[in-house]
Amino acid sequence: MGELRLEELSAKNAVAANNLTLKPGQEQFIAPVSYAMAGPFLDPSTNWSRVVVDESDQVVAFIMANFDPDALDEEFRSCIWRMNVDAETQGRGVGRFAVEQTAAEASRRGFSRLTVIWEPGEDSPEEFFLHVGFVIVGETQYGEKVGALEL
Repeated sequence: MGELRLEELSAKNAVAANNLTLKPGQEQFIAPVSYAMAGPFLDPSTNWSRVVVDESDQVVAFIMANFDPDALDEEFRSCIWRMNVDAETQGRGVGRFAVEQTAAEASRRGFSRLTVIWEPGEDSPEEFFLHVGFVIVGETQYGEKVGALEL
C-alpha cells in the first residue's frame, strides 16, 4: 500500500468512514463507525478518533481510542475502542499503520501500554491483534480477550 496518513474524524470524512466495508463474517465483531462518532464530542480530552487516508485521499480505515489516566479499569486507560479497516485494504498494512499511530499517540500522552478488547471466534480480529504485537493479558466477564501492547 502506498503512503498513509491520519486525519481527525470530521464532517468532511465521517460519511466515508461510516461506509467502510467489512469482509463477510466480520460484522458480528465490529459495531458500525456511526456508533462511535459521538464519542469525540463527549469528552475530547480523552476520546481520539481518526481516519486513515491513502495516497488517493480515500478513507481506508477508522480508529477510535480512549486516553484517560483516571479510568477506573486499567484496560480502559489507554485503549483502542473501535477499529474498522475497509475489506479491500485488509492485509496491506493499513491496520498495522493505525495501531502504530495510536500507540505513538498513547506514548506521547505518557502511557506505557495500549490495550484492546475483542471477542474471540472465527473471523474475529484476534489473529490481527496478536500479529501486530498485542499479548493476551486477561479476559472480561463476558469472555472477551484483553490484549496489551507494551510501548
